[in-house]
Amino acid sequence: MASSQSITKPFQKILDPTKIGTWKVVRRPPIENHSVIQGKPREQNSNAFKTQQFKEGVRLRKALNALTHGKNIFVYHNIRTNQVVYSLTRYLEKNNVLRQLIYHGKKTIPATVRKDMWVPYYSVHFHDSKVGLRAFHLLREFSMQRQLAPPRDMITISEQYLAQKRPRDPEEAKKFDEKYADKLGWLMEKKDRARAVMDQKATSVADVAAVLAIQQEEIANGFADGKRGFLTRTARRRRREAREKEAEKAAEQADRVAVLEQTLSTPEVDYKIQEPEDKTKVLEDNGVKILWTDIHNACFAEAWPERVWHGELDLSRDHVMSGEKPIGVEILANDGFKEKQE
Repeated sequence: MASSQSITKPFQKILDPTKIGTWKVVRRPPIENHSVIQGKPREQNSNAFKTQQFKEGVRLRKALNALTHGKNIFVYHNIRTNQVVYSLTRYLEKNNVLRQLIYHGKKTIPATVRKDMWVPYYSVHFHDSKVGLRAFHLLREFSMQRQLAPPRDMITISEQYLAQKRPRDPEEAKKFDEKYADKLGWLMEKKDRARAVMDQKATSVADVAAVLAIQQEEIANGFADGKRGFLTRTARRRRREAREKEAEKAAEQADRVAVLEQTLSTPEVDYKIQEPEDKTKVLEDNGVKILWTDIHNACFAEAWPERVWHGELDLSRDHVMSGEKPIGVEILANDGFKEKQE
């Protein structure tokens, strides 16, 4: 009697779609050699093959971002100028970053995005994508308004400004005091004004607290509940057509994600790409979770709404923002500040 072999099911592993956008297999999806591109079979080292692979990577990243679009806001700051940018993805996109930077004079906008200059600051997580996109819009508006029309006290010469700028050398300090003796309350010089306005590290935290307070009132008034007022026949037709296009696009993106899952999966491990489950249940009932690289930065805001929960970001070795630090971990680093392995 032949012994029957037991069929073991592959181990299932969940992948966070926000964390795999920088993987090489996502940015350069595998394409079979001699695939027909632009009407002709192409070699892997041909320019047409590489261009097609790059375009497929862009489409795949958009499909992955669509799974959690609007539910997460990732904030980065510049370690030299303290400029702050907001992103809907964990990794910074060059065009998105440069579009948020406002020209304040010579060398205030970099030619490109240097990964060693932009570091993770904090991340904000929502339950509803509509609420997250509304917060993203308000944060961008507040940042732009403050830079284009800064408050008077932000760009005027004060005692604190003089104390920070005064040279350490006694002779130079004496000349400095003579120069600014009667200039308290004057506008700063153009270069100093640019530095003061570009420093959004503290005001960004205050903006988040203000935006969440505004949204708390909007949600109480029925914002993002799906109910709309009276729509004309033309408006209903346009809405129906837009929903049909969105459904077709969603189906196309789901197919791309399914192909990636098959590419990554092995007989031993079955990979599934989906939004991770919130084990803390904080995001239920319109809750908001904010994760900080340094939780003391939350003190930049005067007050926080009751529905906000604060946590810490896990240690990260690269420019991509990490996820939430596991609860209950006592030792964060050991052996020469090496990250603890799970």
